[in-house]
Order: sequence, then C-alpha cells, then structure tokens
Amino acid sequence: MPVRIVTDSACDLPDTQATALGIEVVPLTVRFGDKEYVDRTELTVAEFYRRMAESSALPETSAPSPGAFDAAFRRCADAGADAVVCINLSSRLSATMQSAETAAKAFGAEGGNVDVHCVDSESVTLGLGTLVQWAAEQALDGADADTIVKGVRDQVRRQRVWATLDTLDNLKKGGRIGGARALLGTLLSVKPAIAIAGGVVEEAGKPRTRKKALQWLADKVLAEPAVERLNVVHGEAPDVDQFIALLAPRYGPSDFTVGVIGPVIGAHGGPRVLGVTYQVPMSLR
Repeated sequence: MPVRIVTDSACDLPDTQATALGIEVVPLTVRFGDKEYVDRTELTVAEFYRRMAESSALPETSAPSPGAFDAAFRRCADAGADAVVCINLSSRLSATMQSAETAAKAFGAEGGNVDVHCVDSESVTLGLGTLVQWAAEQALDGADADTIVKGVRDQVRRQRVWATLDTLDNLKKGGRIGGARALLGTLLSVKPAIAIAGGVVEEAGKPRTRKKALQWLADKVLAEPAVERLNVVHGEAPDVDQFIALLAPRYGPSDFTVGVIGPVIGAHGGPRVLGVTYQVPMSLR
C-alpha cells in the first residue's frame, strides 16, 4: 500500500477494523493512581470501566512518546509505504499530536523516501475514528497522500461532536474542561452538555435531568436537515437504547454506528457519558 494511515488509541476503532484497514494505532497510557496501563494492550475497555467504578482515584491519561510514533512510521515504511498520513486526537486536548509531529520531523530528517503528513482531527472518539476510517479506505483505493490529507481536513470542518455527561469530575480532574468551566457551579442540578468545537470542550447546555439531556442530544441531530457518518458513542451508558429510540423518527439502526468510548476519552468523559459525532453534508455547509 503506497499510503499508510497512523492514528492513536483515542480513535476508538475496534482492533479488528483497524487491522483490516491496515491502520497503525499508537496507544496512549491510562493511569489509576500509581498504576499505569497501555491502552488496548494492557487495558481493555471493559476492564477500564470496571476499574473506574471501583477506584477511588480518577483515571488520567498520558500521550504516547515520539518514539512510539517513530516506531509506527518505521513499520509503515518497512511494509512498503511511500507516504504516511497520521491523524490524531485534538491537539488542544492532548500532547499526542505534538509527539506525532516531533517524530515525523525526526523521521523526515533522516532523508528517507517516506513522507509523513500529520493532521489534527480537532476531534475525539469516533469523530476521530471516522476520519481515520475514511482515510484508510481511500488509501486502499489508491489515493495519494495529498488527496487524503485534503479530504480529511475538509471533513474536520464539517464535523460536529455533542455529548452529555453524568459528571464533570473527570473532565475537571484531567484539565480538559476548557469553555465548559462555567458549568462547575451547577454540578448538582444539571447533566452537563458539551460540544467539541475547534478542538476544545465548550459548554453547550444545562439540561436539568438525564431524560432532558438525552432529548437535548437527540434534538441536536434531528435539527440538522441531514447528517453523514453518524455515530452514537457512550461510556457504558445503561440508557443508550433509550437515546437511540429518540433518533428513530429519522434514523434507524442501519443509519449509524454505536460504539463504546474507550479508556482515553472515557477517562475524561467519565462513566455514562453519551454523545454523537457526525458530519454536515458538503452541500449544506
């Protein structure tokens, strides 16, 4: 494959899908207290949520080292790639993108024949995963790196990410609260609603109950004349089926993907987080 795709484990793509598409996934690290785990290899999604429920310490995350990305780029080169497109978790939420860019610069300085292009998804979970999946499919179809990068950046501009949290504790602890800081004073009376806009967390609403929060989230999707590449993502939320039912007037099970949020984003979104990612069609921009 002339072009190979690299990403990080915040993409929340299943391992089977990543393998089938030839995607290299560089893992972040998740920490509970003084115990660290490499995402995907030392910590499964189910085990993460079990540990988060049982631990008195809120989980934290660490970006991969530049060396981890360098190793991924070398595996791509060894597999015959002549270019790599590396698409990562929002640079305004994590140092992951910085590590990738550092590795790409060092890799390029060696004078090899493999160009590495780093792209900021400005997104999280399957918002990132959708971009990575599309890029990998284009690579398999023979698209060159410049075409893939251009297409991903166009989709970044059209992407929307909305979520409702059951608690702000995780987001506050991890330092990713951003523009949602105003919600801190109303923690006891609302189910916080957020957006990922421009790669950062922003306050998006203050629903008073979980039921109202789910309706708010569904209304965000249903208010759009049309959406593409719709995903429903959740942190083992017990009411995900109730939310899906709210989408039923327009979107059935074949119209979207349901995914469990992995440890990297789950560490900051907290238990029972529930969200959507989608893209606004180009014709409606």
